[in-house]
Amino acid sequence: MNRPILLDLFCGAGGAAMGYHRAGFDVVGVDINPQPHYPFEFHQADALTFPLDGFDAIHASPPCQPFTRGQALRRGKVSEKPDLVASTRDRLNGGPPWVIENVPGAPLLNPVVLCGSMFGLAVRRHRLFESPIFLTQPCECRHREQGRPVGVYHKMGDQVKGINHKNGQIVYGGRTAASVEEGGAAMGIDWMTWPELRESIPPAYTEFVGARLLAALRADGAKVQPVYDDPPLDITEDFPADEATAWAREARP
Repeated sequence: MNRPILLDLFCGAGGAAMGYHRAGFDVVGVDINPQPHYPFEFHQADALTFPLDGFDAIHASPPCQPFTRGQALRRGKVSEKPDLVASTRDRLNGGPPWVIENVPGAPLLNPVVLCGSMFGLAVRRHRLFESPIFLTQPCECRHREQGRPVGVYHKMGDQVKGINHKNGQIVYGGRTAASVEEGGAAMGIDWMTWPELRESIPPAYTEFVGARLLAALRADGAKVQPVYDDPPLDITEDFPADEATAWAREARP
């Protein structure tokens, strides 16, 4: 039985790719930089010029640095990397079903926000997902149930500080992972280095989104063989957090 093929643009080390693979896609990654730990077929190339023909769906994660301005502003400078969201969207429009992922603050249109607490993960790592197909959350964020989160950014072992805006005092919230192993476990990733983890998203996010992409392909009468033979998935329900990943796993071929 054929699996549909998804093109993973700006792929990094493959966090998004693994989720789509688990959802039922064969994945081909493209990135301008070498990605020695990418777990699937990989091409080092420009994501904005790589041919799009022959793919059943496309995921793109344009560089997020233009929108993660907090630390840059504190250092007195702003990222000089260009905003590639609009040019990526323009290139994908009119093709197969697509998804663009980026950080809060990025200029995505009517995005859905996913959070690690929705999937029983130790990270929060809010990310936006835009698509011409209908996407929804599996549930609301469950920060209270999640407890103190583990951060996967900056340096390992940092205590995360914040400001209480009511009184101006420094407060301590989460912390960054003490090791690559702890960071990987918090993200659901076991093949990346620390710098790769910092730039990645949990596979659970795209396993969830990938199931919706598969349903859209089938509803459109796509020319690929269905990955499974039951009726298209209805993922519009408000799934409990501990079931949000489980239902997607049960739908795998």
